[in-house]
Amino acid sequence: MSLNELALSLCRHIAADAERLGVVVHEVPGGGRIIDCGVGAAGGLDAGIALAEVCLAGLGHVAMVPGARELWPGPCVTVRSDHPVRACMASQYAGWPVQVGKYFGMGSGPMRAARGREPLFDKIGHLEKATHVVGVLETGELPTPDVLRQIAEECHVPAGGVTLLVAPTTSIAGTLQIAARSLETALHKMVELGCDITHVVSGFGSAPFPPVASDQVMAIGRTNDAILYGGEVTIWLRDDEAEIARLGPKIPSESSSDYGQPFATVFERYERDFYRIDPLLFSPAAVTLVNLESGKSHTYGRTRPDVLKLSFEG
Repeated sequence: MSLNELALSLCRHIAADAERLGVVVHEVPGGGRIIDCGVGAAGGLDAGIALAEVCLAGLGHVAMVPGARELWPGPCVTVRSDHPVRACMASQYAGWPVQVGKYFGMGSGPMRAARGREPLFDKIGHLEKATHVVGVLETGELPTPDVLRQIAEECHVPAGGVTLLVAPTTSIAGTLQIAARSLETALHKMVELGCDITHVVSGFGSAPFPPVASDQVMAIGRTNDAILYGGEVTIWLRDDEAEIARLGPKIPSESSSDYGQPFATVFERYERDFYRIDPLLFSPAAVTLVNLESGKSHTYGRTRPDVLKLSFEG
């Protein structure tokens, strides 16, 4: 299954349903397409779900469900996949900082698998050759034609062979697509810990849908906190019980030295430098591992309604 082809099929449906979804499609001079899901466009919940499923290259399903009132009274965003390594690691993970001149956006989506430059791909594989690539940019500005040309060059596709979906974190769609990353953060944490994630079979995750923030720092804080303190993930895998017992307690966010305060507070403490934050922080609050070899399940971590309240009401 070509990740980019699967995502491109979703993009065609989004473009055909643009008015209902509240998105705006821009054909770029010189080739390529931009789908605005929240920069100038209204976007909305359905646009956010569509955006999140493009991030997953069509190999995952995203939904909104009632949340647990003791955690947060609003809804939760759920994600499930029977191809979680390809959907989350080879596509959804925001591993490509796209920078062209003064333009910057965090890049995710299956275009990463065509580019293939991230060290992560050495561990997971799933590189692919494509004639057309699809990406998602987390940014408050629509990309220029130079951005599309640069992406096309790095992904080895024709100049017109790029489709980009764009939404800022301060939009409904942008907030939702980040809240849909609970499963992705668990898998990435497992990679960082040295787990062999080829043993992973399926995954499910949920996280509260936070209030959409009016400024970028607050938006970054709330969307991270939704997962760090409210995210709950279940992973089905086949592995050795001793290995699960060794690594399982290290997967949740509480294993980090930076755990316990709203993310915006931590972010400001490190002078808004992501790379100074303990990388072990970026994972869900609670993780359940179901071992299909032994039939046993193990749960690690806990949710923190107190921190979510500080973050979401701040």
